[in-house]
Amino acid sequence: MRLRTWFTRRLLDWLSEPVPAYEQRVWNDPHALRRCIQKGDVVLVEGDNRISVVIRYLTQSSWSHAALYIGDELIRHGGEIAELTRREFGADAEHLIVEALPRGVIAAPLAKYIDYNLRIVRPYRLRPEHLKQILGEVIGAIGWQYDLRNVLDLLRYLLPVQVVPLRFRRDALHFGSGQPTEVICSSLLGRLFARVGFPVLPQLEFPDADPEGRHTGLLGRVLGHESEHFTGLFRMRHPTLLTPRDFDLSPYFEVVKFNAIASGVFDYERIHWAADDDDEPGR
Repeated sequence: MRLRTWFTRRLLDWLSEPVPAYEQRVWNDPHALRRCIQKGDVVLVEGDNRISVVIRYLTQSSWSHAALYIGDELIRHGGEIAELTRREFGADAEHLIVEALPRGVIAAPLAKYIDYNLRIVRPYRLRPEHLKQILGEVIGAIGWQYDLRNVLDLLRYLLPVQVVPLRFRRDALHFGSGQPTEVICSSLLGRLFARVGFPVLPQLEFPDADPEGRHTGLLGRVLGHESEHFTGLFRMRHPTLLTPRDFDLSPYFEVVKFNAIASGVFDYERIHWAADDDDEPGR
């Protein structure tokens, strides 16, 4: 057991090491970010460490990490928690995220990722009582352990079929250690939204398809369509099968453009383009 623990720690340390030549493609406006972001928003990050590179490659997505914005919720608790939060985070104490990292589930300042490529996605029309429940549960998860087995199982599952046969990629309905207090970043958030019945990227089933390819059932009413052509059933995807990419692909999360267009003053004709001596801007 000691050897396994030693190996696990060494592997986590190796996976957490940054890789050189990280490219930040967009400058993030910290004031606009704090102004636009709301509690319950998911922060997607293009990470700069080894595990991030692997996840981005296997999911064919920019996003390798996900965190939940909780704002000043720890301050609102008052008492010792609020005091410790202000002492640890100072001016950032009112703008916090909760994330699952190899060292466990922690609270961290939103500004931690200001120099990374980011995307903010917002659960559409999430009910206030469900937001309250999610915030309470994610705060309660602080201190949980990281589920390394979930990471390794996901990597095995995401490997191309040519490398790992399908029967070996998915031999269970879910992955990971099975311990209720061991999570990775996406499984933590997936669990929170599943508890209130909010879909991330569910599987859609059409058991009642008619010969003409139309469907009857529940999906149309859920999606707000009156037409019988948009019907079917949802099946919740297990949280351990989720990746950060799924929050971006989900049709139930809005993308929050906090940088250039949120203020409504963006004018592309005012951009000062840099150009080579023998080239024109935009060519």
